[in-house]
Amino acid sequence: MNGEFRGKVALVTGSASGIGRATAMKFAERGARVVVADVDKAGGEQTVRMIKDCNGEAIFVTTDVSKEVEVAALIDKTIETYGRLDFAANNAGIEGKPASTVDLASGDFDHVISVNLRGVWLCMKYELPHLLEHGGAIVNTSSVAGLVGFTGSPAYVASKHGVIGLTKTAALEYSKQGVRVNAISPGVIMTPMIERVAAENKDVLGALEAMHPIGRIGSPEEVANAVVYLCSNEASFITGVILPVDGGYVAQ
Repeated sequence: MNGEFRGKVALVTGSASGIGRATAMKFAERGARVVVADVDKAGGEQTVRMIKDCNGEAIFVTTDVSKEVEVAALIDKTIETYGRLDFAANNAGIEGKPASTVDLASGDFDHVISVNLRGVWLCMKYELPHLLEHGGAIVNTSSVAGLVGFTGSPAYVASKHGVIGLTKTAALEYSKQGVRVNAISPGVIMTPMIERVAAENKDVLGALEAMHPIGRIGSPEEVANAVVYLCSNEASFITGVILPVDGGYVAQ
């Protein structure tokens, strides 16, 4: 993969921290120019600084992926700045409030779906016309919760299952036109949220580690490696695939 990303442009949503930040950094490390998008302006600008500190090239665009006008503006800014789009990692997402199917408020359900599912669809809707100009790849972030159920998270689970459906559909629609569309399904990853949980309750951390047959929590960099691989020429015959990055969780 050395050099194949040089001069190309990668867009990463939800890249102010965690998996998104690690993915943006990995694309930059491989030579891509990166568009960092997030609702968190401070975190997104920090990601850009981190990329530039490593001699990479990046811009930040404040974006709420649930709002069509902001997604359209994000893609317009990408093309205005770099003239092209080659790779998109549609990673932005939220967990929502924990509640059972009966107890979950309809507004909370709608909010999770609007970000996690509608947001991925909106991003692909505006990314694909530019990718179709010269070929490229999309990687959507689902979750192990897109492959199995979890109690107390009906909206999140539904949204992540939906991302898998969107991914497979787009892969079938555009594979003959030079655009590959895949998804990743991370297990528990050491993001800032998990770090906060671990700091507050070490018993919870142990339980999260025990969920995975590999015996530990994953790192954002390990997920980023999978995203960049799926965008690389080494994955040129892979489309419509949902890749668990989960330490063996869904193999159980």
